[in-house]
Amino acid sequence: MLRGKKILIGVTGSIAAYKIATLIRFIVKKQASVKVIMTEDAKEFITPLTLSTLSKNPVHYLFTDDKESGEWNNHVDLGLWADVFIIAPATANTLFKIANGHCDNLLMATYLSAKCPVYITPAMDLDMYKHSSTKENLDKIVEFGNRLISPEHGELASGLVGEGRMAEPEQIVEVLETHFESNVPLEGKKILISAGPTHEAIDPVRFIGNHSSGKMGFAIAEEAAVLGAEVELICGPTSITIDIVGVTVVNVTSAQEMYDACVKRYATADVAIMAAAVADYRPKNIADKKIKKENQTNNLVIELEKTPDILKSLGEQKQHQLLVGFALETDNEEANAKLKMEKKNLDFIVLNSLRDKGAGFSTDTNRITILDKHNNILNFELKSKQKVALDILHKVIEELNA
Repeated sequence: MLRGKKILIGVTGSIAAYKIATLIRFIVKKQASVKVIMTEDAKEFITPLTLSTLSKNPVHYLFTDDKESGEWNNHVDLGLWADVFIIAPATANTLFKIANGHCDNLLMATYLSAKCPVYITPAMDLDMYKHSSTKENLDKIVEFGNRLISPEHGELASGLVGEGRMAEPEQIVEVLETHFESNVPLEGKKILISAGPTHEAIDPVRFIGNHSSGKMGFAIAEEAAVLGAEVELICGPTSITIDIVGVTVVNVTSAQEMYDACVKRYATADVAIMAAAVADYRPKNIADKKIKKENQTNNLVIELEKTPDILKSLGEQKQHQLLVGFALETDNEEANAKLKMEKKNLDFIVLNSLRDKGAGFSTDTNRITILDKHNNILNFELKSKQKVALDILHKVIEELNA
């Protein structure tokens, strides 16, 4: 259930901090990504090097690691990155800060910026945990919408026996898995996604291409994996990379290569989302050497031929699959998109218009309209491509459950 999830862990100054090494190992084994923030006091109990090694990510505890360069650790980005933020162990001091919004370190700044669910895992001695001020702080923390992983009853560092011992790593992992159980509606589904442009060679140096960056397709692949799907991403030439569990990348260059890769994998797919901007034409003859300008007495003429139509072919082969296409239009947008959907036997089509500011190639935002075979039209506002990806996948889930 944790595969592909992004877990942010905030470690504070408690003897229980030693348990975080085991917690990180368990979470990483579940194929989730982990980042760690520490307070200065936490470093007295466990080293950043240990947690960095186990998490495979740098550990942050200062707003800036290099004061001379001015490079800083963006607490807002850390909060936005996470699917879940766990503060463990959470000392009495940290509980007070959370309850009262006292922001004096990177961990607290990240907590106050976080948009994801936050789990608080208290750890302290028996009398501290039972103190009325601690209870008051915990009540306020829960009122804010945070979730508690209650401490266990057992032997404490002081030698006392009672409540206050931080929950064991195994229990915390169980809480996380329960949290995500209802949030993986695509678990067990195989999704085939195409992304990016294709390059059609003219000679060994030049090619015909387009401005597609692949951002939309990559966003869909990432969000589909987070929702539990097994994703195969057929990717044309792009500078974007993806490193998330659940996504297998197949790199191609030409329309023919993308066609071959998609057709090969289509039979076993439950869903195919063709987001790539595939070239419609390619040079009929490819020069085996660079075409020299000085060798051309007149204007260069290149004869073009059609590339294989991937969407049409998949539509003809469709059996059980849910097939989704994209349409980038400049005029008569909805009519053209609907015609494409019908001709290519799609279940629904995602329409982009180049006339919409902030939409189209190479941007980080997009504005889409979804048209489906039931004559439904869904219009969406301009938003980030990650959120657009979720809108598309929610439609996929709706169609799969229909």
